[in-house]
Amino acid sequence: MTLPIITADQRMAEPRGIKGVIFGPPGIGKTSLLWTLLNSTLFYDLEAGDLAIEGLAVDAIRPRTWTECRDFAAFIGGPNPALRADQPYSQAHYDAVCDRFGDPAVLEKYDTVFIDSITVAGRLCFQWSKGQPEAHSEKTGKPDVRGAYGLHGREMIAWLTHLQHTRAKNVWFVGILDEKLDDFNRKVFQPQIDGSKTGLELPGIVDQVITMAEFKAEDGSLQRGFVCQTLNPWGYPAKDRSGRLDMVEAPHLGRLMEKIRQPATPAPERLSHAAPPTAPATPSDTTDS
Repeated sequence: MTLPIITADQRMAEPRGIKGVIFGPPGIGKTSLLWTLLNSTLFYDLEAGDLAIEGLAVDAIRPRTWTECRDFAAFIGGPNPALRADQPYSQAHYDAVCDRFGDPAVLEKYDTVFIDSITVAGRLCFQWSKGQPEAHSEKTGKPDVRGAYGLHGREMIAWLTHLQHTRAKNVWFVGILDEKLDDFNRKVFQPQIDGSKTGLELPGIVDQVITMAEFKAEDGSLQRGFVCQTLNPWGYPAKDRSGRLDMVEAPHLGRLMEKIRQPATPAPERLSHAAPPTAPATPSDTTDS
């Protein structure tokens, strides 16, 4: 047996879908982004809020429980060979859902999975977690909130990571963005997801983090846009692993994916290792007044 090295040519020739999350306030038009995609999209409808796409010919699945969410994720993402047979997303789990749902080849017609929303998925997961033995004290049998949140965080990360490893498909999560004030009365933005673990780790799992926000144009009218870069003046959560997106892009998901798939700019042109124009002071630069 030789070392299974994937050559650079093989790696670059592999089909690889885009994995991303789009955050935005309620009513900004996140679900309506389905209108900008082709009909080869599978709508993972958790909110049952498809009034915004009435008349759009798009196939959908509607999980109502966390168990169904895990089953659909296993069916879409395939088995994880690293897991034991008794764990979700294992070969045994995948075989069981294939027996129930049929031939997974039915998914080959879809190149994009649009999951609306991760906020509702988190609620279903937490409701399920509260009913598990781990969410109850071994001594008293009373509910243990910390145990429930711990299980919820692990379940959500496992679900997201499994879908992220669906290499041949684009997977887009949609979620609500909350605006809050921190202890210093500064405005901060946080994903609306039960528990803190998922919101903290999600940006490291997906390729793209985008905030769909409202901007005022020069004529005073309000317009929507995608904030795509981490360093933005508004403090919105954003990340562009592709290095191809501007700070603000048009709110059209189809065109955004086309831009991400464009040939990459050579690394020396898109990566800068220079110091910022005004270097921040370090502790050694400060003096007592």
